[in-house]
Amino acid sequence: MKKTVLAALALSALATLPGIAMAHPKLVSATPAADATVAKPTVLTLNFSETLVGPLSGIELTMTGMPGMSDHAPMPIKGFTTKTEGKTLKVTLPRALPSGSYKLNWHAVAADQHRIEGSYAFSVK
Repeated sequence: MKKTVLAALALSALATLPGIAMAHPKLVSATPAADATVAKPTVLTLNFSETLVGPLSGIELTMTGMPGMSDHAPMPIKGFTTKTEGKTLKVTLPRALPSGSYKLNWHAVAADQHRIEGSYAFSVK
């Protein structure tokens, strides 16, 4: 009987481990923040709840509106570099973003290898 109880406890403990190890990364904070208006950034920083796998995590940045141009088509922003350090994804832009509205789509992969995606908008004055 003692072996049965110990076996049941061991199985219960093992059953909880995948839940701990399989946590998905969540966006904790970002600069610029969602819905913020900022002055011409050259660096974007996203902080996650889990340590990231660098080559599998990144962003897509699109200018969605330009002052004085109501029919402005969405324009992808290119030429930036991304670097992960632990739980932080740092995006360095080749030059300051011009005035307008932007949509940032992010994807993050942590140790569990599941790709998690999200997006938010911000504006540059």
